[in-house]
Amino acid sequence: MVALRFRILLVVAALLAFGGALWAPFQFDDPSLLTDVPLNAPAGWRHVFSATQSGPLTYLSFWVNLRISDAPWTFHLVSLLLHLACVWVASGLFLELLPVRAAWLAAAVFAFHPLQTEAVAYVLARATLLAALFCLLSLHYWWQGRRWWSFGLFLCALLAKEEVAAFPLLLALLEWSTRRNRQAVWPAVAMAVASLGAGLRTIYATGSGVGGPAGITSFDYFSYQGVAILRYLQLLLVPMGFTVDAEVRVAPLMAALAWGVIVVIALLAWRTVRAAQPGFWVLGGLLLLLPSSSIFPAGDLAADRRMYLPLFCFAALFGMLMRKANARLLWGYGVLLLLLSVAQTRVWLSPESLWMEAARHSPGKVRPKRQLARVVHPLQAVELMEEAKRLAPDDAAVATDLGLTYLRAGKPELALGEFERALRKDPCLFDALWNLRRMSVVKPLPAGCAWTLRQTELLTQPGLSSAP
Repeated sequence: MVALRFRILLVVAALLAFGGALWAPFQFDDPSLLTDVPLNAPAGWRHVFSATQSGPLTYLSFWVNLRISDAPWTFHLVSLLLHLACVWVASGLFLELLPVRAAWLAAAVFAFHPLQTEAVAYVLARATLLAALFCLLSLHYWWQGRRWWSFGLFLCALLAKEEVAAFPLLLALLEWSTRRNRQAVWPAVAMAVASLGAGLRTIYATGSGVGGPAGITSFDYFSYQGVAILRYLQLLLVPMGFTVDAEVRVAPLMAALAWGVIVVIALLAWRTVRAAQPGFWVLGGLLLLLPSSSIFPAGDLAADRRMYLPLFCFAALFGMLMRKANARLLWGYGVLLLLLSVAQTRVWLSPESLWMEAARHSPGKVRPKRQLARVVHPLQAVELMEEAKRLAPDDAAVATDLGLTYLRAGKPELALGEFERALRKDPCLFDALWNLRRMSVVKPLPAGCAWTLRQTELLTQPGLSSAP
């Protein structure tokens, strides 16, 4: 009964922490859901299971969501309910795997640490929540000895988001450090094969297996991941400095040093890996970070939402290490986490606050300035885009955005110059050509711009007055 009341209290606390996300608009690239043709087609559910669609189970849920409503709050409601479900399952697992006091602490950290905000408030992070829920259920059935049920749930997790491909390594580590049951071999092998298949399918769907940022090689991406992982751990211990667009580029020596620190942590953790002791949870968290922190570049060098499932392990580590701490200190820390989560959720309630925070924490990145320039006063937007131009003078997209900003500010002559500059950098850039056409300036297309030619032909159709 005490355990049940505690789990209900956790769910209520998580609802208080992140419930404000229900009033958030679509942020960042969330609006792409509304323009995705298959998702908005009556028979679009068939397309989400095509070989070129990653995360088909997640996109099926988006398709269903759009059949009901396209209001942002309905999408946020699903994300919030998924997080509450994860909290419920995770708290039960902690009670099974940890001493009681450690379980309570771990569950509280997982339920309402502000590091969870991005996964809950960002609509497209539904994939992270859905995959985590199936992984946690898979872990529950694995621990109960129902390993083929565990395998089936893990397949669902892979269909939600391929990023959980390393989850079988956590199960193998758990089995090795506790029971070493030979009956677990074949389900574990099946999970490994499924992970490999999901990885190959992702490579096929994306054409290269990566969706990485321009100019980032696999080696560069991997080198920066040491810094990204240490940043995640810092946010866990000192919950300050959250941003939707983290800046983690550092000098090569610092990147190597960061990986050196992680290797030392892993080696020390290996010494206490048995019987689900602290070392197990350290290695488990690092293993779960592998798919997004390896040689396969993701869309960003770092993203707070990637810590959602790994936080299950790091929260358990916190619980084990702090279970003997002073109760008043722990209650105070819990209240602090709750208040910080409420405050961080409020950041997601408007594009201005979200990208102001990103621009403040990542002054050397261009994207926060571009995003913020779209929602602030034109004069402030010009200042932001001029700064972006200084940071990325050869970026054609930045030049186009600066041109649009000048148009908003009533300076068409400066806008014309920026669109011209964009085309010198990228002669096939459709946005620049389209905006020049709006200004009655027609530019001939060079050879090799077939797609852009087709798009510009559409501009001549009657009734077309806004950019696609």
